[in-house]
Parts: sequence; structure tokens; C-alpha cells
Amino acid sequence: MSDYLPVSDTDFTVWMQNFISYANANLSALGLTAADLTPIQNAEAAWETAYTANVTAQAQAQSTRQAKDDARSEQVSLVRALVARIQASKTVTDAQRQALQLNVRSATRTPVGAPSSRPIAQVDISQRLRHTLSFMDELTPTSRAKPTGIIGCEIWNKIGGAPPVDPSEMTYLATDTRSPYTVEFDGSDAGKTVYYMLRWVNSRGERGPWSQTFSAMITN
Repeated sequence: MSDYLPVSDTDFTVWMQNFISYANANLSALGLTAADLTPIQNAEAAWETAYTANVTAQAQAQSTRQAKDDARSEQVSLVRALVARIQASKTVTDAQRQALQLNVRSATRTPVGAPSSRPIAQVDISQRLRHTLSFMDELTPTSRAKPTGIIGCEIWNKIGGAPPVDPSEMTYLATDTRSPYTVEFDGSDAGKTVYYMLRWVNSRGERGPWSQTFSAMITN
């Protein structure tokens, strides 16, 4: 059985006010005297005083926090504008930027390493005489983002015949910078199996390891 006393403070206050009002109006019928209600009425008065003070304090706290947030937002806006001027200045030294605890731009670029991971791919063959290749990195198979420093994915294939033994049997198609990549086929290729191999290429032209060979049929 659920408790008759409400959980929320607001509902509890309304319940107590109704209880005291009705009990006072029906003392005899309820077998009570005024003295029976006096402690409850005193406690109710103390409760409402404390409750009202709490509501007021919460409202003040919310207002104070909003004022704090607004003040910080204004300060951030002003300081960012000034820092932008400092960072753009050719006369400000890096030592001065460090003293201000600002970011100091590196004078040298971090070299991009050769690709070390491999692409993986899924082939959509639902369209007639068309393959749509969606490629991603083997280390992040749920994301289409390329690894850091990679400019694109080399795509090679072989149409028909036995599965390729090595990449020398493959034909270069493209270096695609964004997945997916679409391959169109001639009608004479319908029913043939196409074999694919992929590899990443970085901004320095360095190539990574080959992917596993995967295949798909050309539908008509």
C-alpha cells in the first residue's frame, strides 16, 4: 500500500494544509480536541517557513549561477578577441606567449609516417552493372574517417578469371579521397567475379600494406 503522504514538498504542503483545515472544522466528529492539533499546527508553521526559505534560496542560487555564467561568457569573448590580436602580432615573441600561457605554434611540422594499417571494404552490388565500394580502416571499422595523414585509398581490381595470386595481376582504378567509390561495368562483364585490393596512400605518396583480397559478382 502506498504512503498517503505525498513525496514532493509542494504536494506535501498542500496535503498538510488540507488536513489541518478539515480536522479543525470537524474536531468533534473526528474525536479530537484543539490541543491535539496544536503540535501539528506549530510544526506546519515551522515547515512552511523553512520550505519557503528553501525555495527562495534555490531561486537565488539559480539566478546567481546564471549571472556567473553570463559573466564568464562575456569575459571569454573579450579575452579571445584580445588573444587573437596577440597571436596575429609579428612583434610578440613565443616567450611572451608562453608567459601569457597561450598556445605557441610549432615552427616544424610533425612528419607523417607511412601507412601501417589496411583498408577494409564492403561492396554493394544491388545496382545493375555497378559496384559501390565503402571503405574504412581496419582499426576503426565503424568509422569512415581515414587515418591521420592519409589522403586517399588506392583501388585496384581484376575482372573475371581465377583469384589473383599477387597485386601484379591487378589493374589500378583510382585513388579515392572519400568513401564510397563507384565502379561501372560493361554489359559483357555481367556475371563475372571482380576481385579487389586496396591500400592507403599518405600525403607524401607513401603506400601502406595491401588489404585482403575481396570479391563480388557483377549483377545484370
